[in-house]
Amino acid sequence: MTAFTDATTAGDPRFSALPVRPGKIVAVHLSYLSRADQRGRRPAAPSYFFKPSSSVAATDGTIERPEGTELLAFEGEIALVIGEPARRVSIEDAWAHVGWVTAANDFGLYDLRANDKGSNVRSKGGDGFTPLGPTLIGARTIDPTALRLRTWVNGVLTQDDTTEGLLFSLSQLVADLSQHFTLESGDVILTGTPAGSSVVVPGDVVEVEVDAPTALGAPASGRLRTTVIQGTNAFDAEVGSLPSVDDTQRSEAWGSREAAGLPPEPEPFVLTPELRAKLEKAPTAGLSSQLRKRGLNNVSIDGPRPLHPDAKVVGTAKTLRFVPNREDLFKQFGGGYNPQKRAFDSVREGEVVVIEARGDASAGTLGDILAIRANAAGAAGIVTDGAVRDLDAVTAVGIPVYSNGSHPAVLGRRHVAWDYDLTIACGGATVQPGDVIVADADGILVIPTQLVEEVVDAALVQEDEDAYVARQVAAGHTIDGLFPMNAQWREQYERETAENSDRA
Repeated sequence: MTAFTDATTAGDPRFSALPVRPGKIVAVHLSYLSRADQRGRRPAAPSYFFKPSSSVAATDGTIERPEGTELLAFEGEIALVIGEPARRVSIEDAWAHVGWVTAANDFGLYDLRANDKGSNVRSKGGDGFTPLGPTLIGARTIDPTALRLRTWVNGVLTQDDTTEGLLFSLSQLVADLSQHFTLESGDVILTGTPAGSSVVVPGDVVEVEVDAPTALGAPASGRLRTTVIQGTNAFDAEVGSLPSVDDTQRSEAWGSREAAGLPPEPEPFVLTPELRAKLEKAPTAGLSSQLRKRGLNNVSIDGPRPLHPDAKVVGTAKTLRFVPNREDLFKQFGGGYNPQKRAFDSVREGEVVVIEARGDASAGTLGDILAIRANAAGAAGIVTDGAVRDLDAVTAVGIPVYSNGSHPAVLGRRHVAWDYDLTIACGGATVQPGDVIVADADGILVIPTQLVEEVVDAALVQEDEDAYVARQVAAGHTIDGLFPMNAQWREQYERETAENSDRA
């Protein structure tokens, strides 16, 4: 393919490695398997953002880390330069529209991501944030599935991956973008970065190179070199939002919590069979007392009563929220595969579906079909501060259900199913996804996961003590000094407990 020139870029060192100043620079959010696994998510399709052509930088140049920021991160990438315009091209034909390949560094300032909402306008659009070059590799001379990308920081190799590790091929990216707009000659596509991206500081030197090691002559872009320097200009709060960082941004910028110097994430809560067995043994009355001792008084879901009074419910909360019915909203969101149906379809074994219905029992919040679905999925129970429809059929399903009564009307009479897996209010209690729900004939409790083990162990100890007290009262002893136990009774209780333990 023949190169072309652009008089508007003549003498401008920023575009010395390119045939023209690009009209568009389109970047891919996440495209390498190694990076996706590092981030803990694999997108089903590519997504993109734009960078201004003013962000292009010359090879062997500098990039400023603005005053008052800390998280400037490099991202070595393969850049595609469009040769022939592409509009609605197929994957098979897409590569014919690529003129050249070169190295790119998609710098980003994580301090500015909070208010960008994925657009990356501020965090990646700054002057000098898109170095390109130094040499173009002709697209006709290489196999796009056999390119290698490497990045060095201060001479140490930090990224080393190939296009075999892409979630989406280079040709797919061209074809996909051409569905939406014309890719014009000189446009640049930044094709994403593999694992290894991290933070750089003033004085660091970052080098990126793209090559085709198996192609004839092993063509290469040469090393794209950028030196980080400290900027002296701070952002103005009167003009726009200021930089801000948190541990999530630090972890993503550095590549891991460990690299960012942060402590490991706490292990996710798991309701183990052993812990579940303890909770099934502990009465809600005892659990409530222990929660109260720890300053938690507003953790009971008040109002709903059980359809199966003898059934004990223990599980983690799967939340569903209804808002008051508004006819236009119900028409738009109430039908089809709405959040109510999606919530019940996504319930997992051992979860308790907890429904916020604002205590309004003048319409059903579930019926027999949804009860059957929850039961088939292995749900531990259902709690709603609204009503149940098809009461006899729901009861017959057998899954423990707590409700504020029954009503023959469908939910559209009073409710619109609005969202699920979010913090809700049910029966006067705040319930978050994953909270532990324990319910019996006395009532329903919400237990924060960080307190579950401590609370249930204390409740079981208290249950043993209360059983001992009950036996002494039944034997004729007075309550005074026994409930609660004074020092004499406490000593006798502990002695008898130890003796019984030795016999066992």
